[in-house]
Parts: sequence; structure tokens; C-alpha cells
Amino acid sequence: MKNGFYRVGAAVPKLKVGGCRYNSDEIITLVREGEKAGIQILVFPELSITGYTCGDLFHQETLLTDVKEQLGRILEETKNSSCVSLLGMPLSIDNQLFNCAVAIQKGKILGVVPKTYVPNYSEFYEQRWFASGRNALSDAIMLCGQEVPFGDDLLFEDEKGEMCFGIEICEDLWVPVPPSSFQAMAGALIIFNLSASNEIVGKYEYRKELVRQQSARCIAGYVYTSSGVNESTTDVVFGGHAMICEYGNMLSESERFSCDEQLIFSEIDIMKLMNDRRKNTSFMELWKDNGKKFRKVKFEIEEFEAEDITRYVAPHPLYLRMKTAVTKDAVRFCHSNVCFGKKNKTYRA
Repeated sequence: MKNGFYRVGAAVPKLKVGGCRYNSDEIITLVREGEKAGIQILVFPELSITGYTCGDLFHQETLLTDVKEQLGRILEETKNSSCVSLLGMPLSIDNQLFNCAVAIQKGKILGVVPKTYVPNYSEFYEQRWFASGRNALSDAIMLCGQEVPFGDDLLFEDEKGEMCFGIEICEDLWVPVPPSSFQAMAGALIIFNLSASNEIVGKYEYRKELVRQQSARCIAGYVYTSSGVNESTTDVVFGGHAMICEYGNMLSESERFSCDEQLIFSEIDIMKLMNDRRKNTSFMELWKDNGKKFRKVKFEIEEFEAEDITRYVAPHPLYLRMKTAVTKDAVRFCHSNVCFGKKNKTYRA
């Protein structure tokens, strides 16, 4: 870690439903663009290699074979990339089909995380095809000629032990206690979410607040990306919503309903998050009775030059930065958490 910053990114690629080779070409292009932009970890949408809206095509052996072949091609084409890429694909394991996130880097598969919560209400029918990761029997699988860790108990930690991240898939975030809550207590400082969240009235604001609030509760960075407009092939509409949050603050957000691919990125301040967690004495209380064991997969990550950061960093973070003008007689100089104001009017930092 250098200066405490890590550059993370979220991609919304163009896509053809069931067109694994086309989708892989788009993924390879965006991984290369991410590498040029200095992105260290890049997340793609849920089931990004096949497309989310394949329906009963997920039961076809042809599709399941093709997606693994295309993963192998992505590994080969990105073997010189130090960027960790998180891709979505279906995998047949233990006589079941799982909706998975595959973490890759430099031509190697770091690990595979299955979706834990599989929705089957309203417009969602995922239990028709997919099983929950909690039903998996194997903790390691063979994929593209590599033996790799598999399970919903995986975290990914750099070789120096300075940065750790976890993975959620779409619905995992929408349950009362998301997996990321336990991942954060187990050490994950950044959570990545591969999603395929459709658009209905009011959902944009709710989803944005959900991501922002979870990043705040977990005192973590939260990087979220969702399927783009090309998934809108059935009776639901997708907008390609991507977000990067840090401890409740929105750092970057994509444009929705774009017909072009999108790539957003920003920097997460790991040292600030670690410091805030240490100060929050309630942060680990839930762990006492509900702690979960996680396996940590090691990976290498190149250092990021903090001089190149794109986000805003307050030059004087200990002082209140006022965004609303108030009259001189109403204000006195103050530090954070100190009240100021006129009689009957109180403003709090």
C-alpha cells in the first residue's frame, strides 16, 4: 500500500444475450482500458459473460460449455494485466447450477464466489435455474485447467496483508443482513457487487441509497455495477447503473441508459477506513455471537501513486467545510461535532 489509496473501477460493457464470444471481446477491451487507467480492481455485472436474461438457455450444455471456453480466452488475453477483474458467469458444480463471480488476475483464477441469496419473487425467477451458494458441497473446483477455491466464505487479501476485499452478487445486498456485513467484520475494506438490477419507478433512488448506506454501515468502500441496456430483451428494463462509494460518500456514478460501454473509477482511502473502524467501538459487537469463518485468498497488487488521484481530498479535514452561506453573526468558528448558531437556531457539524 502506498499512501493508503487503491484505485477501483466498475464497468458496464455492451452485451449480446447468450453471445459469450462477443461479451468476452467487450470484457477484454474494458480490462485493457482499465489497465491503462491504473485501475487495480475492476468489477463487471452479474453473469457478464453470458448475459443475465438468458432464461432457460442456462439449462443448455452448449451455453455452459461455451462460457467456460470464453473464460479461458479472457484469461489468455489478459495474462499480462495486473488488474484484478471480477467477472460473472454460471457454473455447474455438485449437480447444481450456481450464479458465480470469478476473480482473475494475470491469467490465473484467484477464486470463485457463488451468489448466496437467489431471488424468486416479483419479476425474478432465478431459483428456476440457480441454487444458493449455501448448498454447495465443494470448497475447490477445477476450472480452465486450474484448481481454484470455491465458496461464499472467500475473501481476497493482498500478499502484504494490507488490503482485503469481498464479493457480493446483486440480491445479496438487498437482504436484511447482507453477506458484506460479515465480510467487513472479517477484514474486507472494499466490497464489490456484480449486479443485474432492473429499472422500475423509484428503484434508482432506493438502490443508490442502499449502496451508500451499506458502505457507511460497513465502514468500507463499496463498488457496484449493474447490467446495461442490452439486457432489456424481455419484460424488464436495465439501465447500467454503476457506483463507487466510500463510508457513505458517493465518489463516482455512471450515466444510466447509455447505449455505449462505460467505465468509472475512483480511489478508496484504506488508511482512513481502518482508522475509522478502530475508533468505532461498536463495529465488532455483532461478531461475538454471529461471526463466520472466512478463507483468505492471497493475491498481488501493484502500488498506486497517490499523486494521480481523481477524487476530492479535503486539505484541512479537521475543520468544518460549510456548503451553505450563513450570516457572520450566526456563526462562530468551530471544530466537528460542535454546535453553533443563533438563539432558537442550532446547526451541527
